[in-house]
Amino acid sequence: MADGERLIYLALGGAGEIGMNMYVYGYGRPGRERLIMVDCGVTFSNMDSSPGVDLIMADPHWVQARADRLEAIVITHAHEDHVGALGLLFPRLKAPVVYARRFTAAHAKLKMERAGQDTTLVHQVDPWPRTVQAGPFTIGFVPVSHSIPECSSIVIDTPAGRVVHSADFKIDPSPVVGEPFSPETFGEIGAQGVKALVCDSTNVFVEWPGRSEATLAGPIGELVREAKGMVVATTFASNVARLKTIAEAGQAAGRSVVVVGRAMKQMLATARTAEVLDSFPPTLDPQDALEMPRERLLVLATGSQGERRAAMAQFAAGSYQGMELKKGDMVLFSSRTIPGNELDVARVLNQLSERGVRVVDESDGRYHVSGHPNRPDLVTMHELLRPQIVVPNHGEHRHLVSHVELAQGAGRQGLVAANGAIVDLTGDEARVVDHVETGRIYLDGTELIGATDGVVRERVRMALRGHVAVSVIFDEEGRPLGGSWAEPRGLPDTDRYPDGIGGALEAAIDASLGRAKKAELANDDTVERLVVQASNRVCMDLLGKKPVVTVMISRLE
Repeated sequence: MADGERLIYLALGGAGEIGMNMYVYGYGRPGRERLIMVDCGVTFSNMDSSPGVDLIMADPHWVQARADRLEAIVITHAHEDHVGALGLLFPRLKAPVVYARRFTAAHAKLKMERAGQDTTLVHQVDPWPRTVQAGPFTIGFVPVSHSIPECSSIVIDTPAGRVVHSADFKIDPSPVVGEPFSPETFGEIGAQGVKALVCDSTNVFVEWPGRSEATLAGPIGELVREAKGMVVATTFASNVARLKTIAEAGQAAGRSVVVVGRAMKQMLATARTAEVLDSFPPTLDPQDALEMPRERLLVLATGSQGERRAAMAQFAAGSYQGMELKKGDMVLFSSRTIPGNELDVARVLNQLSERGVRVVDESDGRYHVSGHPNRPDLVTMHELLRPQIVVPNHGEHRHLVSHVELAQGAGRQGLVAANGAIVDLTGDEARVVDHVETGRIYLDGTELIGATDGVVRERVRMALRGHVAVSVIFDEEGRPLGGSWAEPRGLPDTDRYPDGIGGALEAAIDASLGRAKKAELANDDTVERLVVQASNRVCMDLLGKKPVVTVMISRLE
């Protein structure tokens, strides 16, 4: 390692929160480091904080300003919170290459293609011990088990030492689909010396060891075998192993398997193409399923998080592709509700209850296992790799703190580094040396907008306060012509004024303009201020709130 060079780590998303993962590693002289980005993910919006927004992603402006030094983007696996923003943000990053393993690369290419980007920049790589070179970084993809096939921890070798970026993982010797976790491989990697482990913290508060995906086959098989009517099961579309387990349970119970939902069909198709899914029960077209006895059907449906447009929500609201849930049928939620989705899931559960449908969920732990490491599993990973430094990621701030305490309890150095903290990993002790501003970018329809652009903030203001559009016209002499026109939206009407809230607004605006001086009426800014003030007074008096007011001024020449 040359004098004056350093190894840095920076989280732009995913540290201090769960989702929207975006991490940067740099090596070189301060301010001139060569860079790699690990993952480029999204999170999903909600109507409370970001109404109308389709996706949310970390703002890559720090990397964008240094794009000439970005050597590569590395994608650990195909979950949306790790790859979902790749195509959308690529025009800002312009990395010369994107590295991923076969199954993940197929999804990365889809993201690039849909965004109109060059798919040939996505390079498929072989697993460890094969490596690729990106500037001063030697990068290896180490297979780990997770809730999606071909997830990889990333070994990053640099002149300043080795970093292991764990990505999402679980210690599972028999994951049903995909590669098992190999303690021997990680032990060998650790024996070669690991300076820092940047590690998944999602389940740091769960005190018992994680369970294998294979343990679900018996309970799910028994549940489906005893069911009387139609069975609909939902889980994450990306959990190919779970889809296989449920489908095989249906087949063993003499049921035909139907798959509904675009994401689920696409994930299964990609798994077959990438040769990570060697067998799956034959599936029945939904239209052909209408001719089958209900008690002979098992339907795999998207929508385990209560998504309004997904198949499960449509089943709960009525029917989907002609199939209808009835009293005596059973729905299995073989998934964990992601924090923030509780209300959407509860809405679906209540609709199913009203239909007399039996709902079985993961509350007793029999029908779902997590894809992330519990606290004992984190201890195992620490012991295998024996890192000098542990930097937790993929967790809220309280997760990061608890993970650091776990590392320190075993005599290792731990450092909390939330989004924006630049960590110098060069010496014997990691330290935060700088902070950068981090933010959000929203996909709103087809446009990317910044969190500070005001679009979402204005939308929230209108949702909370309602909106009034006002039009005023002035004649050639600069006098109001014909009275104002006010159109309230999202505001209750009132019988406290003869012509309702619209009439009250127009009367107040006309009166305010009628009292104004000619010089005031000649100035558009002053006219707008008078209209807004009059509208606010009326709405506060009659409704108890001030709306968002838009004023349109027309002048005849």
